[in-house]
Amino acid sequence: MKATVYVTIKQNVLDVQGTAVQGALHSMGFDEVGKVRIGKYLELELDVADKAEAEARVKAMCEKLLANTVIEDYRYELA
Repeated sequence: MKATVYVTIKQNVLDVQGTAVQGALHSMGFDEVGKVRIGKYLELELDVADKAEAEARVKAMCEKLLANTVIEDYRYELA
């Protein structure tokens, strides 16, 4: 089973990296770019057959390692 995980900084947290990328894009002439938010995209191959087990495992991975839940949100898709 394949899990796709998206990790993003919470809306109320300042995204310093996104601000830096926005500034760099503006300095390169891409003035049409508004707010930039940076995140992570992960693809995981899971050796499980049960979707409920896969969901529980992916959630545990996100909570323990893949996302800093104090400042980041995450969501995932299973296929």
